[in-house]
Amino acid sequence: MSKTSLLRLALIIAVVLTACGAVPPETPASPPFVLITAAPNASPTPTPFQPPNVAQATPASLYSIAVPTLDPFFSTATPSPTPIPPLQPAATIDLNSLFPTFAAPPAPDTSGDGPTPIPLLTDNNTINFLLIGHDQGTPTSFRTDTLVAVILWPGSGQVSMISIPRDLWVYIPTIGMERINTAYEYGIGNYPGGGYALLRDAIAYNLGLRIDHMAMVDFSGFSKIVDTLGGIDVPVACPYTDWRLLDPSDDQNDPNNWAEYMVQPGMIHMNGDLALWYARSREASSDFDRGRRQQEVLRAMFAQALKTNTLTRIPQLYKDFSSTITTDLGLADILKLALYAPKLTNANIRGYYIRPPYVSDWTTPGGAEVLLPNQPSLQQFLVQATTLSTTSAQRDSISVQVENGTPNNNWAALASNRLNYAGYETSIANADRINYSNSVLIDMTKSQDSNARNAILANLGLTSASILSMPNSNNSIQYRLILGSDYQPCFAPQDLSH
Repeated sequence: MSKTSLLRLALIIAVVLTACGAVPPETPASPPFVLITAAPNASPTPTPFQPPNVAQATPASLYSIAVPTLDPFFSTATPSPTPIPPLQPAATIDLNSLFPTFAAPPAPDTSGDGPTPIPLLTDNNTINFLLIGHDQGTPTSFRTDTLVAVILWPGSGQVSMISIPRDLWVYIPTIGMERINTAYEYGIGNYPGGGYALLRDAIAYNLGLRIDHMAMVDFSGFSKIVDTLGGIDVPVACPYTDWRLLDPSDDQNDPNNWAEYMVQPGMIHMNGDLALWYARSREASSDFDRGRRQQEVLRAMFAQALKTNTLTRIPQLYKDFSSTITTDLGLADILKLALYAPKLTNANIRGYYIRPPYVSDWTTPGGAEVLLPNQPSLQQFLVQATTLSTTSAQRDSISVQVENGTPNNNWAALASNRLNYAGYETSIANADRINYSNSVLIDMTKSQDSNARNAILANLGLTSASILSMPNSNNSIQYRLILGSDYQPCFAPQDLSH
């Protein structure tokens, strides 16, 4: 990726997931039931209406407004005319010159009766960010209910995103055993460096993740940047239903202002309000599923930034969001990082989620329901997340052209996104017909590696696909995948191999 593209990501990555911390207030019992179905590529903004009586309510599609067809989800960025300075090998990069404000944080406080701290897992060849979303009650009292650690290898262009559940039961230095989402609040005025410093030290102590920089964004800032990008196309692989305000300005405490809202599988165009709902809703799911959706939104924002002329607007965007973003990153930091960053695409971004079996449900003696880390399985999982992936580097050089051989709209885009999760570079093309009963993988490589072919099909859950060998050294596309009706788009990104 050009420095233009990475500069866009550097700005966006500090904004996207951090706005997704709170959830709607507890909905009073027996609210009016209305099922609003969002068709693929439908407008996310309904006309306000009064919900019908519960007895009269029936699931129905209440609106469907067509919008223009958008370009393929993964498009190619326009190359920057400015030459990029030669990149240094990852092992020799001096991060202090690359990122002037970079400095290793002090070692966390290990005094007290806490468990043995986890050794730091990240080395000095990474720059690590913490993205924070919070449910703020007062200016000095709030809990950080969204935590995403972003590990960046500037020498190779790989990124790991690690979603940390808010109910993780950890040792907080100087405090004791508590939920991790309480660390920031405990540190306000009571810890050297404040709430961020205590949260940073708690993450280092319990997870072995060194945090170098942070960003915290409010909900309005999140919605605003999505709308500034012209909305985003989110690949919804599995249908999702949850409660949603009929209008963002409605009174959240009025049960008549809530309805059930469903998004069906497809490429769903979302404005800021709908993207915020999709990224933070959890009443009908879980914190683990919410972490997955948050990372989907981040990828969608990155893809949309590649389609827009974001570079010329970065100084203004930085100014516009300065009142809603709390961060130690300056505009000069982002610009300098972009100058030295290597190629980066959605296939270089690995997603990780701290979830079962790495944590287990547990009730504290005080009756709190929390997530208890399972050591050493959690530590082994985090070692994988913080290790430069040779598999991703190998797959980054593999090109897969995905073609939709079914009548289901956007399935090629969903399959392309799924392969990106697993580290493959993809493109989208039209199939010759739309009535394939079984998927077909056409191998045009010289090597005809059966392991490589099987890995592609396994990551798509295609166990009955046909394989055709058609070596063609003159073709830039190595594999053609024609989707058939045997393809099922719903999948769990955390189960894919990196």
